[in-house]
Amino acid sequence: MTLTVRRRALASVAAAALVAGGAAGFGLTQPATPAFAQALPQTPIAAPQHPPGSFADVVDKVKPGVVAVKVKLNADASDDDDDDTPGNGNLQQVPPQLREFFKRFGQGGQGGSQGRNAPQQRGERGAVGSGFIISGDGYVVTNNHVVDKAKTVQVTLDDNRTLDAKVIGKDPKTDLALLKITEGGTYPYVQFGKGAPRVGDWVVAIGNPFGLGGTVTAGIVSARGRDIGAGPYDDFLQIDAPINKGNSGGPTFNVNGEVVGVNTAIASPSGGSVGLAFAIPAETVQAVVDQLRTDGKVVRGYLGVQVQPVTKDIADGLGLDKAKGALIDHAENGTPAAKAGLKSGDVIESVNGTPINDAKELSRKIAGLKPGTAVKLAYLRNGKNDVATVELGTLPTDAKVASRSSDDDATSGQPRLGLSLAPAGDVGLGGDGVAVMEVDPSGPAAAKGIEQGDVILDVAGTSVSKPSDVQAQIRAAQANGRKAVLMRVKSAKGQTRFVAVALSSKEG
Repeated sequence: MTLTVRRRALASVAAAALVAGGAAGFGLTQPATPAFAQALPQTPIAAPQHPPGSFADVVDKVKPGVVAVKVKLNADASDDDDDDTPGNGNLQQVPPQLREFFKRFGQGGQGGSQGRNAPQQRGERGAVGSGFIISGDGYVVTNNHVVDKAKTVQVTLDDNRTLDAKVIGKDPKTDLALLKITEGGTYPYVQFGKGAPRVGDWVVAIGNPFGLGGTVTAGIVSARGRDIGAGPYDDFLQIDAPINKGNSGGPTFNVNGEVVGVNTAIASPSGGSVGLAFAIPAETVQAVVDQLRTDGKVVRGYLGVQVQPVTKDIADGLGLDKAKGALIDHAENGTPAAKAGLKSGDVIESVNGTPINDAKELSRKIAGLKPGTAVKLAYLRNGKNDVATVELGTLPTDAKVASRSSDDDATSGQPRLGLSLAPAGDVGLGGDGVAVMEVDPSGPAAAKGIEQGDVILDVAGTSVSKPSDVQAQIRAAQANGRKAVLMRVKSAKGQTRFVAVALSSKEG
């Protein structure tokens, strides 16, 4: 119906033009040019350059620096560790409407393209992914979810040599890992880009999809700054180059042969490419890899505040022109923010002069700075602007290694709740209780409304202060034949409620 109407409208315009032309022939006055037409550009907008005729020169240049990564998993790794189902890796906070479409895509199985249906023996399961060499002495970048729980790691070079490698360091929060080829020698390597790509720029992805090493695909940067709920510091490039299982950890290059991203996730209803792939920006990769190379771990700056986005309603209430910045919900006593005088209700507007658009951007900015760094935070309080100088602390390690009680103890029959926990006092959420750091959207706890940022105060009537306390009370409830466990939970807004969570065992 819409097409028919539009065609009729176009036909009417054409008829009017003919009538006008005929009238002019009889000496009648031409109608004046409409004002909107006068405002249009005199020449059409055109692309400044033609797309490249071939990527062959770029591929020839960089392909020797791309490797296939083959992993043998630890015998105690669960069946989900080489799976690509939602909820694995860091994709536990994917929005519900997109959850079933997002996949991690390290290729499971015993290598090659055998996949999960190949016959396997306990202790011999493995996975394959991709990576790239960043130095002549053999340092290799890949995804954390490719080598997590790896017993052994090997890399296959473009010349078909397969060499042993060791894991130097891993960072689950950004899903990055650094490997080192153990055999001495000089290896071909690639370099990171010096600037961020623009939306619309051409990119080339090279990797090991389904065990088919050296596969090249091309596309464009579709968007920047994507937050897909994969972790606390999401800032993905979206690309439309075809990416599939086994491309995890592989590089995305610009037309100059520089790495602009590390391929990490796809959105797909089938597990195959539909043109929605996500890559970690090179700027983030460089910062993480530099720390992994020198320290074997990543240490992040810590402000010590709970923040929330500034909505339009909040902006109106605060007298702000735009809904921008990060609103402090509260600053815990003794944290760097509290020591600098920041309070609940303050809106952080910039860090060292760089504007802050939302709460997520503040988290990324602070986490990207080293502990001990002095930063200037511009903020708004009661309609007045002010600046605070804050010396950043160290993000508590317990938040980084928060124990996922249900997954860690699944092999011993521990019920699966789908929570990652840390002591509340160690992550700036008060001294009492256990903080919920992550929630598996498919787990029993999520079904009862437990959310990231909640604090579990007691389990089965017993106060808890660390993840092991929660585990102990759950085990006791299970031993007593309970089908559910009662928890007292405090929300991020300070409201307390009781939640009964079913004790459903994890399927192996």
